[in-house]
Amino acid sequence: MSDLKLTEQQLTQFKTFGFLAFPGLLKDRIDDILREFESVVTQYGGGHDGKPHDGKRRSCIVPFIDRSEYLSSLLDDSRIHGIAAGLLGEDFNYMPSDGNYYAGDTGWHSDGWNPGQTLHIKIAFYLDPLGRDSGCLRVIPGSHRTGDGFAQALNNEIYKCEENWGLHGRDVPAVALETKPGDILVFNHNTKHAAFGGSGWRRMFTMNLCQRYPEARIQELRDYLNGVSRFWVERAYGDIMMNTAGPQRKRHLEQVMANDGHIAELSRKARASMTERSRG
Repeated sequence: MSDLKLTEQQLTQFKTFGFLAFPGLLKDRIDDILREFESVVTQYGGGHDGKPHDGKRRSCIVPFIDRSEYLSSLLDDSRIHGIAAGLLGEDFNYMPSDGNYYAGDTGWHSDGWNPGQTLHIKIAFYLDPLGRDSGCLRVIPGSHRTGDGFAQALNNEIYKCEENWGLHGRDVPAVALETKPGDILVFNHNTKHAAFGGSGWRRMFTMNLCQRYPEARIQELRDYLNGVSRFWVERAYGDIMMNTAGPQRKRHLEQVMANDGHIAELSRKARASMTERSRG
């Protein structure tokens, strides 16, 4: 099956606003996705760091889809591959994934603040019906645009929105991306996003991807991968992801696999200084 092709309008929307929504895109796979999500979480102890989820704090597993042959195959799905290739180029990198039980509010933040040389995106899979006031993703259009006065002001001020603007996070003007299982959301890592009013048992996993780094800037990739060590892993990917990869997927793994050899030592140091693996 040939890849999904993003339209010029979708590409322009993503560039302008920093996000895209694909309602029902993987509805045909959602039953198997839900089964595999629960299987991975169960194998990992039911929640965070091998312990059951308590519904009070976020539980996070990294890497996540790498622990399931079926979930790993999502990277090969023509729709997911088409979105990634359309936004990042045919030689994009797959970056570590995360699987989560979210609990309560998630305040405004970006997943990075990249200056624009290398585009990083997140493909998010929400596995429960979520509305504006029950924990769906909220985004601020245009907040991803580095060098833009509006986006820069947000980046400087939104973390103290009550102090700076007299607004609770839930009252900050934003787009609420209500979802049903099978919907796919994609956003630039720079894009400011949050969630409010959700239960303590919201299931969600992501695939992080980026443009391939030119060799002259490969140290930037290695520096980026340093962050994986806070999850106490030896490598950026799990064995299943690597061992079941066909030629197409290997192309999206090779640059990270060639530059993640330092993570094991950083993880050893993280274990010595942290009381538990990072929650995100």
